[in-house]
Amino acid sequence: MFKVRTYNQISVKGLEQFPRQRYDVGSDIGLPEAYMLRSQKLHGLDVPQSLLAVARAGAGVNNVPVAEYGKQGIVVFNTPGANANAVKELVMAGMLLATRGILSGIAYVQTLTHISDAAEMSALLEKEKARFAGGEVKGKTLGIVGLGAIGSMVADMALAMGMKVVGFDPALSIDAAWRLSNAVTRMENLPSLLARSDYVSLHVPAMDATRHMINDEVLGSIRRGAILLNFARETIVDPAAVLRSLDQGKMGRYVCDFPEPAMLGRADVVAMPHIGASTEESEENCAVMAANQIMDYLENGNIVNSVNFPAVSMARTTGTSRITFSNDNVSGVLGNVLSILAERKVNVIDMMNKSRAELAYNIIDVENAPDQSVLSAIEAAPHVIRARVI
Repeated sequence: MFKVRTYNQISVKGLEQFPRQRYDVGSDIGLPEAYMLRSQKLHGLDVPQSLLAVARAGAGVNNVPVAEYGKQGIVVFNTPGANANAVKELVMAGMLLATRGILSGIAYVQTLTHISDAAEMSALLEKEKARFAGGEVKGKTLGIVGLGAIGSMVADMALAMGMKVVGFDPALSIDAAWRLSNAVTRMENLPSLLARSDYVSLHVPAMDATRHMINDEVLGSIRRGAILLNFARETIVDPAAVLRSLDQGKMGRYVCDFPEPAMLGRADVVAMPHIGASTEESEENCAVMAANQIMDYLENGNIVNSVNFPAVSMARTTGTSRITFSNDNVSGVLGNVLSILAERKVNVIDMMNKSRAELAYNIIDVENAPDQSVLSAIEAAPHVIRARVI
């Protein structure tokens, strides 16, 4: 029986993925092999020796000590793309709210409670509606920074709306490139994209390399009157630089899902309360993906969508046993483990080895289930972090 401890309110649809005859799932589970969570902060919490995996039902993992867990052989998963449609739709809403006089118009209508005659109200609104006129997005240029799961969907949506789309992503993966429409013009750098775009939408992860990537220097290249949208992470943007650009009349409006006190009460800021992924469908999709990744890892040792270990998946051969182990990414470790298996007459049927930065992960299918002495010998090998038999 596998044990999974949950944090936060996890979608029932995701929890239902775990077969009850093989999984014990709940918020009070002791000695869990896996955590499943949303926003729970794990930094500083004691780590049970039993813990093998952590799955975050969402894209960001800043609430998880990823590097620390990697050193302990704990695989951290996220769910990229599961909330992409929810964010995509909110990006379009943000563009329209910033372009048309929708918010100001709604606010004005709510001030007319003193009028009781419908004809009088209609005549007044006909007279005043010009105050809330705006523009259309069709024919305008959208610049997308980050062309992954969400960015590519935003690109498709904008193209369907009749917009021109340019994109910049220095770390574009092969999979992302295949998803991207050939109607998207690739830009060589961020300043070039800002100079060409009427709208700029950010879709990059929060990491050291992207911290304050939107700053005073970069905003010096932004097209006058352009609208900046941030539905990615708050750390990507330097808020002081954004406010300076707005005050100078360079940037037209800022639309964000991460408001700060200094941004409130400004007509040129559309601030939302971090609702980018807050839809029932998104939460279900994230929970289902997280659950399936946990099960595939616990039952098969396969790793998909990890943020600290390489992607490693290998089909299982009927009648074999599987050994998995993580190790420091240095030479000779796999050879040592294979020597241990050879010395103990453990016949290898198939194997896969991959690395990512400082960590490596291995799957080895063997003819017969090895005993505890074999597993202990592997765990004792130099630079092996963690090993198990499935």
